Amino acid sequence: MPSLHAILEGLLYLSGDEGLSIKQLLSCFETEAVNEEELLKALDAMMEEYLQADHGIELVCYGGNYKFVSKEMLHPYAEKLFAATKMATLSNAALETLAIIAYKQPITRVEIEEIRGVGCDMMIRKLLARSLIKECGRSDAPGRPFLYEVTKEFMDTFQLESLKELPDLPDFKEQVDEELFDEEIINSETDTK
Repeated sequence: MPSLHAILEGLLYLSGDEGLSIKQLLSCFETEAVNEEELLKALDAMMEEYLQADHGIELVCYGGNYKFVSKEMLHPYAEKLFAATKMATLSNAALETLAIIAYKQPITRVEIEEIRGVGCDMMIRKLLARSLIKECGRSDAPGRPFLYEVTKEFMDTFQLESLKELPDLPDFKEQVDEELFDEEIINSETDTK
């Protein structure tokens, strides 16, 4: 069996920006004899270990959730990395996510995922890293999720003076209603023949 440290490390890595609470972590160890005290002791040890200079990340606990974050010392390197890749083309998934945010802002990650029909956590991270979107507060929905909106960088990149310059979205409801109406006419004509 893997060590408690290895399991915690993997689970926290998988949780990404959301992080995990003690309750969530304990639920992963229902079959093993791991109690809250042991878990907290292991997490404290991990926090100490990741504070060492030979790690580029650290384990933090914000709002009762444990998660990995990059250390402050990485900031100048990350800036160079993202400046070098900023002009790289965006994937279709990233463009889709960006368009949804631009048209529907402010919007939560869950609302974006409902529109796209797939998870978008990684796309949001990439767009945040490229400064094309930013967090602009929290929703009143349960859990108070972050709200996202486009940035000045987005406006510069797409050479827009305002969001009013975005093309109008087609009215799919009108199009679907027309198609249904056309089908009803065709069906009624066939029935009378």
